[in-house]
Amino acid sequence: MTKTTLALACGLAVLVGLPSLVRAHGDAAPQPVDTTGLDPLGDDIRTSNPYEGNKVAIRIGANGYNQNCARCHGLDAKSGGMAPDLREVEAGESGDGWFITRVLHGAKKDDRFRMPPFEGILSQEAIWAIRTYVENQPKD
Repeated sequence: MTKTTLALACGLAVLVGLPSLVRAHGDAAPQPVDTTGLDPLGDDIRTSNPYEGNKVAIRIGANGYNQNCARCHGLDAKSGGMAPDLREVEAGESGDGWFITRVLHGAKKDDRFRMPPFEGILSQEAIWAIRTYVENQPKD
């Protein structure tokens, strides 16, 4: 096989595999988040962030956000327009209540999930850690 033929074969292999790589980005399954180090919250869903300002929660939330949220809501919680900018969610209890409800139950439009429900995938501790991370991202 000549160098030119080999280069063409490699290029073709990349082009054939490219659609599956592109599709994989949008088809990623939600990932559980290790919340070791956070105080357990129990089964009752909180409506306000119990980890506000907690440095361990910020670190854990950064990991959870990057695994589950960044592909739609943007790196460093800076939305590129595909999904709402989570830094703009109202602060305080009403914003916290909206946040946990949205994450647990997802968001539907025209009978299609625009955001998957994370109930049974993310623990309450993981959700609040993600909220804590987002709240600590600059709004520049």
